[in-house]
Amino acid sequence: MIAVVTYYLSQHPSIVAFRWSHTQSWGSTWSFLVTSIALYLIISSFIHLLLCLLVRRGRPVSLGPIPALHSLVMSVVSAVIFAGILLSAAAEINETRWFWRRSKTPFQWLLCFPLGTRPSGRVFFWSYIFYLSRFLHMFRTIFSIFRTRKLTFFHLFNNSILTIMSFLWLEFSQSFQVLAILFTTLVYAAVYGYRFWTAIGLRSACFPFVLNCQILLLGCNLICHIGVLMLHFMKGGCNGIGAWVLNSVLNGVILLLFLKFYVQSRRKNGNGNQTSVLGEIGNDKDL
Repeated sequence: MIAVVTYYLSQHPSIVAFRWSHTQSWGSTWSFLVTSIALYLIISSFIHLLLCLLVRRGRPVSLGPIPALHSLVMSVVSAVIFAGILLSAAAEINETRWFWRRSKTPFQWLLCFPLGTRPSGRVFFWSYIFYLSRFLHMFRTIFSIFRTRKLTFFHLFNNSILTIMSFLWLEFSQSFQVLAILFTTLVYAAVYGYRFWTAIGLRSACFPFVLNCQILLLGCNLICHIGVLMLHFMKGGCNGIGAWVLNSVLNGVILLLFLKFYVQSRRKNGNGNQTSVLGEIGNDKDL
């Protein structure tokens, strides 16, 4: 059974032979990226405006089991991506370490791709699947609009930026993306699984589960970004460092906004507020 799972997640010919290409990979062009994000912003704004005009103010619109099913699907998809990229990274390290083992350890390879790395092979296949999954995350914005009747700028900003960053990972073979995907999909699998758990009426956690997951994810990303910077100067350079700089700046903006929100929520509520500043994760009550 383990061998079968390993084959279909890391050894299948379509995975091994994957190559990021503007002509062969769906959604791989800049025009597609810009158009899809523009449509996301327009559709979200249109639905919000339509509800404001047609539905009585403050009254939520029920979507039935759709949000719960979406959470279940996202949890399963995130778990599959996590397992796939974990097995694929292990296979890539085993097969290519002869090329870089004198200058890097396996963990350093996860943080810092050698210069000249091309977006092909197992790891980039799962990076591509992660990029496509970002569009599934956008449905959370629609669900939130129907449920809360609110549309926040940061909700749109965060989903758009994370989609752009996942595109840059592939376009420039950016370093650090393997660990970023591992951390993110692990958190998503837990958070969306928890959402489904509570959406079907089961008991919620006695502590701010989603908020703690957010803090853990941001903390891991911050530590790894510092590691990439150190390796870039100590090991002769990391591939895709220009995209990494932009990634770091955008992650820094998200971190600052999150910390601002967290401090404000602690002032309002002594025991902490579980409201989420990260649009794609949401909060424990936003189900």
